[in-house]
Amino acid sequence: MNTAYISILATAQTCASTAINPIFWLVPVASIIALVFAFKFYKEMKKEEEGTEIMRKIALHVRQGALAYLRQQYKIVSAVFLILFVFFAFLAYGLHVQNNWVPFAFITGGFFSGLAGFFGMKTATYASNRAAWAAKNSLDSGLRVAFRSGAVMGLVVVGLALLDISIWFVILNKFIDDPNHAHKMVVITTTMLTFGMGASLQALFARVGGGIFTKAADVGADLVGKVEAGIPEDDPRNPATIADNVGDNVGDVAGMGADLYESYCGSILATSALGAAAYMVDPVAQMKAILAPMIIGAVGVVLSLIGIYFVRVRAGATSKELLNALGRGVNVSSVLIALVSLGALYYLGNPNWFGNWGSIIVGLVTGIFIGKITEYFTSEAYKPTQGIAEQAKTGPATVIIGGMGVGMVSTFFPVMAIVIGTALAYAFSAGGDLANMSQGLYGIGIAAVGMLSTLGITLATDAYGPIADNAGGNAEMSGLGKVVRLRTDMLDSLGNTTAATGKGFAIGSAALTALALLASYIEELRIGLIRVQGNSSISEYASSTLEKFKELGANLETASLLDFMNVYQVNMMNPKVLLGMFIGSMMSFLFCGLTMNAVGRAANQMVEEVRRQFRENLGIMEGKSDPDYARCVAISTKAAQKEMLFPALLAVAAPIVTGLFFGVAGVLGLLGGALASGFVLAVFMANSGGAWDNAKKYIEQGNFGGKGSTAHKAAVIGDTVGDPFKDTSGPSLNILIKLMSMVAIVMAGFMVSYSLF
Repeated sequence: MNTAYISILATAQTCASTAINPIFWLVPVASIIALVFAFKFYKEMKKEEEGTEIMRKIALHVRQGALAYLRQQYKIVSAVFLILFVFFAFLAYGLHVQNNWVPFAFITGGFFSGLAGFFGMKTATYASNRAAWAAKNSLDSGLRVAFRSGAVMGLVVVGLALLDISIWFVILNKFIDDPNHAHKMVVITTTMLTFGMGASLQALFARVGGGIFTKAADVGADLVGKVEAGIPEDDPRNPATIADNVGDNVGDVAGMGADLYESYCGSILATSALGAAAYMVDPVAQMKAILAPMIIGAVGVVLSLIGIYFVRVRAGATSKELLNALGRGVNVSSVLIALVSLGALYYLGNPNWFGNWGSIIVGLVTGIFIGKITEYFTSEAYKPTQGIAEQAKTGPATVIIGGMGVGMVSTFFPVMAIVIGTALAYAFSAGGDLANMSQGLYGIGIAAVGMLSTLGITLATDAYGPIADNAGGNAEMSGLGKVVRLRTDMLDSLGNTTAATGKGFAIGSAALTALALLASYIEELRIGLIRVQGNSSISEYASSTLEKFKELGANLETASLLDFMNVYQVNMMNPKVLLGMFIGSMMSFLFCGLTMNAVGRAANQMVEEVRRQFRENLGIMEGKSDPDYARCVAISTKAAQKEMLFPALLAVAAPIVTGLFFGVAGVLGLLGGALASGFVLAVFMANSGGAWDNAKKYIEQGNFGGKGSTAHKAAVIGDTVGDPFKDTSGPSLNILIKLMSMVAIVMAGFMVSYSLF
């Protein structure tokens, strides 16, 4: 009787320990707070004065073009998602090598990612003319309208991400039935990673498609309008100027929103999955480790809101003061998150809570450092960009050489920051025992969460950029005068720097998150092997793998990460690993080459169209007739839809094909090679492009001859080269890295059963 009582009590304690901790409900509450404030800022923006009739007309053209493009993009993306949904359903219900929830989680990830980009873009298209009119009153008014409108994007992204995570965690916790609660949590968290793949794939389509659209229009508008015709940027006589403004919204707003949505989700989900695996022996500690990254995300939402209200400037502010105003908001949020997360982890009673807090601080500091370094190398307030501008005096060749040199040198600091940050995060969470690999990797994941915990405000500073850019375009086209244009140029120049900083955050978080995803891939392999264990019809590859575990004397359910490395022979002496690394490294360059060529082909069509209109309609330059803006929008739309499919599908196919021919060892080599090459290449391209852009703006401020000078024309050439660097190929690489990792995770069950070698 006593024994039975003890058994019942033990079972009750286990069930209680794995029940959802009440603190979890902070996550959906925080998501609702974020969405409520996003709606508040949106309504406040809509109440602002829209400006003159022509300003409203220009904004309407841009809005209609952007929405028309997104409708076309979502049709194509929906078809791809439907095909993949059927494929995953076949794997789950036909071959039984995947969790039955995977197809549905995949779809919701893509849906919420697209929704976040749509809301942010819609807000931006309403905000640009209002920001331009507000800049007529004061610089601070223009900054406030543009920044608060950008905050809608930041808050929608974190709000929808936390809402999606909350819903799936509750659903899976209720419906997945497993008597082993520790194993159940591993299954739940790895299943939730699947909607990360949906978010990543949608983000890649948004980034690549939007990037091709915007840069085709931008290059065409600059080369023909500014260089050949000698008219100002955003001059209404330029046929490509509306397409250029549309592109800012579909590429830099909708694309970046979808991009950072998947970064944010990926970091939280990967860390939760690592926490579930690291603490399987202690169900109480396991639940706390799973919830910790979600709670840090929730805390970050609320404290980012506080930082948003600190962004203000005085009348007559300089570029540096504008930059400091945005930096002040980010810094306030970061300090508050650092303090409150300590209390949250202590209250939650997270295992090694102080070490995990150390990892969060490492992530925050690393993110801020990468942002500051990006600012230094891309802002016209500092020597690197000023040096590129000075080189424009001797022509476009020296501008391009200088920009590439700056970009290459700039990779040193972010790479070293990631190296040091990763090592410290691992050491803090490993608790001084560096052999404690599972908990050390958990620390790397939670460092990525820490880096992105300020996303509510850092994404606001990023989305602010294209809004300010469009405000400048609207001011130019509607003839608001030099004072307003000067103010919008200051806001736009600042936006280029904050956009580069946002890309730095995205790239840095991708590096940390990808490391955590590698470990999550092993956990998904474990689940896949457990699923096929005892199945008489399993493949020779799976059968030999299970035999190797028996030879090692390792229990599949409790085997360490090192056990998996030994079984699959993941070491530098295995040619499969090396071959995978070569393929992964090549993928970064191949992907960039494909997207750069796509921009080149689309830009070529745009240049020819603008030249044709100037040649056949002489009244355009005389101001007697309007250009055919719609034709240019159509060219960019068609090119983007056509060119975005192959690079995206290649990213999905690469880990599947590599896994089929080179097995798990080849896939891990692929992911490692793509991470190492992709991270460095992304930093180089983003910083070179940002520096070229701001070097041009530095000259336009009156330096080295000012607008229309020989130096200015050379800088415009450099800027057009940098456009696809910073807005198409470079920022797409961080999505490529994570998407390939996500595909590998989702396909792990298939790989353990059907790999050929």
